[in-house]
Amino acid sequence: MAHHHNHSHDHNHSHGGHTHGIPADGNFGKAFGWGIGLNLVFVVAEAASGFWGNSAALLSDAGHNLSDVLSLALAWGAALLAKRQASARYTYGYKSATIQAALVNAALLYAALGFILWETIDHLRHPEPVNGKLVMLMAGAGIAVNGFTAWLFSSGQKGDVNVRGAYLHMLTDALVSVGVVVGGALVYFTNWLWLDPVISFLILGIIAYGSWGLLRETVQLSLQAVPDGIELSEVRQFLLDQPGVTQVHDLHVWPLSTQETALTVHLVRPATSEDNQFLNHLQVEMREHFNIGHITVQLEDTTPVPHEDGCHGCEAAQQSVAAAS
Repeated sequence: MAHHHNHSHDHNHSHGGHTHGIPADGNFGKAFGWGIGLNLVFVVAEAASGFWGNSAALLSDAGHNLSDVLSLALAWGAALLAKRQASARYTYGYKSATIQAALVNAALLYAALGFILWETIDHLRHPEPVNGKLVMLMAGAGIAVNGFTAWLFSSGQKGDVNVRGAYLHMLTDALVSVGVVVGGALVYFTNWLWLDPVISFLILGIIAYGSWGLLRETVQLSLQAVPDGIELSEVRQFLLDQPGVTQVHDLHVWPLSTQETALTVHLVRPATSEDNQFLNHLQVEMREHFNIGHITVQLEDTTPVPHEDGCHGCEAAQQSVAAAS
């Protein structure tokens, strides 16, 4: 059995039709810096106003904004870590830090929601007069701060779940602040004290609903699931369609980071003198079609012998035979 290995690590992430090549440094370093600075100042001001103005909605917003500062710091730290060189111990480098940061972020968000929910229930049980004007003023500032920060990350949120986590946090916050302004106005004009905590409940619901996708995707990435946007059956069929390939088995696709994807596969194909050309062509094609930049391919010119523990990747081999025939 002839074995040909090709380890391709192509680091150029920009290619036609996709925007996966996010500069995690440069402009995003500035975006993280601005976002953290502005939000810290705002959290202090908003928390003080919430206590002074007796507003559950403002306090819940301040609590959520504090979790945003933490999440921005986490995402920034992970983006910096991901750029560090690989070492003898960490042979893939620290790229997966971006996945872990995104996961901790999603968990933090839900922890903050739990805290805010507790506060809101307390305010609902013991309603107190709310300073509507102050609430509207602070929330108005919140729309500006969060809207601006979200805009800083908007260009990167399509291709990187780490940046998308930051973007979603900020966008949600801007929308929440809009809700708080409306609530402040209603309380001010109607004097219905129960409106403030009710709006807080609505805000919580919106955040929980909007963040579910982020939580789901980060859990999948941390479990090394095939990244969203890549269909394994399509990858398998694509490999089967390559010249001379009769079988595909031991196909694995997993995320190295929130931006980079790796693939290993065994292809059964008659040995020819053009094997190197074939492998180079495959590397380019995998990047173009699936945005998979790190591929390891083993070529075999005969059907592999099953492993003793049954057959490793048997199911895949059978599927590929069925697809080929």
